[in-house]
Amino acid sequence: MSPTPPKRPHTTLTFAQSLDAKIAGAEGRQLILSGEESMIMTHWMRTMHDGILIGIGTALNDDPQLNVRKLPPPNAMSYHLPRPIIIDTYLRLPPTCKLLLNYQNKVGRRPWVVCGHVAAPSTHSRLPADTAETRLLRKQALEAAGARIIEIPMTPTADGIGTRLSIPSVLQTLKELGISSVMVEGGAQIISSFMEENTADTLIITIAPTFVGASGVAYNCITEAGNLKYMGTMAIGKDSVFTFCHKDSNIFYQGHF
Repeated sequence: MSPTPPKRPHTTLTFAQSLDAKIAGAEGRQLILSGEESMIMTHWMRTMHDGILIGIGTALNDDPQLNVRKLPPPNAMSYHLPRPIIIDTYLRLPPTCKLLLNYQNKVGRRPWVVCGHVAAPSTHSRLPADTAETRLLRKQALEAAGARIIEIPMTPTADGIGTRLSIPSVLQTLKELGISSVMVEGGAQIISSFMEENTADTLIITIAPTFVGASGVAYNCITEAGNLKYMGTMAIGKDSVFTFCHKDSNIFYQGHF
């Protein structure tokens, strides 16, 4: 993890895990690990960021709303709603998802969907018989439902066989579009990617007092912990919340943390 460079947003990586380091159920199914109190904390944190980012796996498995509905009704001004941002390389997000329905019903902000170039050839899509033409149709359907589609060039994978979206490129694009701070909530692949790319400035892990077992999904962390500075632990309800930041970074970003 490294301090925020000027060309990307301040990035907060946050997730809940079990005692055996699992963040999802079998095949990525949603698990409610956080207690009510720590979930309220997460919703408070959302109000402190310009955007909230998830991967397409979480969007498909959980159909989240990414709002702040757990917070008490405001007394004066309404809470700041973060911009929902979905990394969806091949545009698999359903136009009927809750994020788009909330936007249509004026109870949520317009979702941004970050994908690879729609016209680019693809041999690695998880959709059968995927072509530029079928992706264009999916793009048009998502735009008709209200999504903003943001196309980013793909980069070669480390083995040189395939291509993928580069996390640093995604963050740089978000910064250019006015996102100064982003909260990343998963799932496992996105968390692993941010860990591997050293692109998080603040790391907040909520550990629930439960075991999921071998069928659960864990994230892959290959980053050495030597560049992380432990900031503290809080007991929130039944959960323990651990906070870290890069050793050269200031966790009190804009006075929020």
